[in-house]
Amino acid sequence: MIEAGAAAGGLAIRARSLGKCFGGFAAVDGIDLDVPRAQVYGFLGPNGSGKSTTIRMLCGLLTPSAGEIEVLGLSVPRQAEELRRHIGYMTQRFSLYEDLSVRENLMFLATVQGLPRARRVPRVEELLQAYGLGDLQRQPAGTLSGGQKQRLALACAVVHSPQLLLLDEPTSAVDPESRRDFWEKLFDLADAGTTLLVSTHYMDEAERCHRIAILDHGRLVADGSPAELTGRLRGRTLGVRSGALRQAQKRLHAVEGVLSVAQVGNALRVLCAPGHGDPGAVAAALRRDGLQAEVERIEPSLEDVFVAATRRGAGAAA
Repeated sequence: MIEAGAAAGGLAIRARSLGKCFGGFAAVDGIDLDVPRAQVYGFLGPNGSGKSTTIRMLCGLLTPSAGEIEVLGLSVPRQAEELRRHIGYMTQRFSLYEDLSVRENLMFLATVQGLPRARRVPRVEELLQAYGLGDLQRQPAGTLSGGQKQRLALACAVVHSPQLLLLDEPTSAVDPESRRDFWEKLFDLADAGTTLLVSTHYMDEAERCHRIAILDHGRLVADGSPAELTGRLRGRTLGVRSGALRQAQKRLHAVEGVLSVAQVGNALRVLCAPGHGDPGAVAAALRRDGLQAEVERIEPSLEDVFVAATRRGAGAAA
């Protein structure tokens, strides 16, 4: 049995110059990745950024076109078959057997994952209770609500107590309350020593992660804790209040150094390029067009980080 600590430097995942091409298209282009063990590591990026392709290479489902991968101390893809016994994988689509009951799905996965016969029933009972599925255990999986299916899918993914859990946009089809409960389960797993790699396009979920990697066009454009990433933008985000918000927004798009302008409630949120972001200069630019506004510096958000990192040539946050 491979211990999580077998990974070099206490890392669960280490990738260097990782690449994947499909024909002439580079879906993943030279990614370096370090994922500490027993943490929740988030993958954030627009659709087509390479998140899913990267995850599939890390767990051995896709062979890289270039680079090196070490997961839990094992070389991938060479030792991918051995690695699969130590990882769990959950996709955004419910992929269990809808005509089997909740209990039957769990028992089947426990058998497939090679749990000893004497351990299967106690482990299934444990998971039924831990994931609030006890009252639903005889119900066909296909009749469950979205949140219930999500809990069942997570329980099945961890039935063999994996050291690493990879989740590919697992909350895309559930309501906010179910998402919040789901994330509490993820932190329970991390506290127990499991490493989690979670791809998401929800900013509120990314903020929950211990560390975040932002991918864009197959490249890693930012990497760090939420606090580190937002800290790199300090001084570049402004709040604008005006009696003519829509006109101010149009004008601001033409101001030198302004990367993005978005209305949030009764104010505008402005992201500026490095070396810009002076409130007085922005207010003066609006006054020249006859627009009065209050402009002040505000704390950057993870959405600001995302915009800065994914706009090429715009002073990425990486």
